Amino acid sequence: MFAHIRRIIGRGADRYRMTMMDDPLGIELAGVRLRNPVIAAAGTCGYGAEFDRVLPASALGAITLKSITPEARDGNQPWRILDAKAGMLNAIGLANCGLEAFLHEKLPAAAALDTVLIGSIAGHSLEEYCTVAKAFGAAEALSLVEVNASCPNTSDGRQFSADPSALGELIEQIRRVLGSKPMLVKLPPDMADPVGMCSAAVDAGASGLTLSNTWPALAIDVETRKPRLSRGTGGFSGPGIHPMVVKLIREVFVNFARDRKVPIVGLGGVLDWEDAAEFMLAGATGIGLGTALFVDPALARKCAKGLQKWTNRQGQPLRELIGAMDEPGDPA
Repeated sequence: MFAHIRRIIGRGADRYRMTMMDDPLGIELAGVRLRNPVIAAAGTCGYGAEFDRVLPASALGAITLKSITPEARDGNQPWRILDAKAGMLNAIGLANCGLEAFLHEKLPAAAALDTVLIGSIAGHSLEEYCTVAKAFGAAEALSLVEVNASCPNTSDGRQFSADPSALGELIEQIRRVLGSKPMLVKLPPDMADPVGMCSAAVDAGASGLTLSNTWPALAIDVETRKPRLSRGTGGFSGPGIHPMVVKLIREVFVNFARDRKVPIVGLGGVLDWEDAAEFMLAGATGIGLGTALFVDPALARKCAKGLQKWTNRQGQPLRELIGAMDEPGDPA
């Protein structure tokens, strides 16, 4: 089955590799060349084709497709999305079409898009993660995978991201069935020991890190005194979390990723190119766009243009600006 899928859905990725020209914003993410560092976060662009109907997918360096579990999931009951003063809360609950429908219906359409595709792996157990990982390893249209090890919107979504040994076991088992395909691990923002968790993931076989997932949050209806989300808590995203994620990226970059040459995808509250540039100066190689795409899908193109002008003013290529923040007390 996997060989047949490989023949069909590998064609779009081949077209991308053959037609992509060298770009001044081009980056290499875990060995995969992207025309620019702007990456759509999982869940914000569905299965890829949805975004292309609004803006050409070529505006993005990559699209992270919706997280997939072995079986189809309806997710949580409404309400599961809420507006907030500095962002939004969501408790979608990993709603998705399931692995078979994804491989045979969604991925062939996404493979025709002119951008790099990242498959997002989710599950409720180690076995479920490995089932999806094995299939994704055989899908040539997926240049990378991202392991969603930190979803706050299911009862067991963070079981592997609370302890380094549990995370290490998950990533090690996934690597065994995934093969050599580059693997990012998406971690939560509220880790007690960020460097220890990132180290556990990389030592077990991760190629890079996505920092970070949404922040656990709660909204209450003051009249009914009940939670406003159906499952109670959810994940908070948007501009309100941006400075905290900048700090997290810098901490991991300085204390771990820089010396180990581990790429980081920064994700959290990017609203414009300046937010994206902050992530890069802190140490991120890739820039994830999430909540802001619901407001302005054209932000992908705007960020890329803004970053291009910024690099021109700085007089340095983008790759030299990754992690280039001047620490307090450093000479100007």
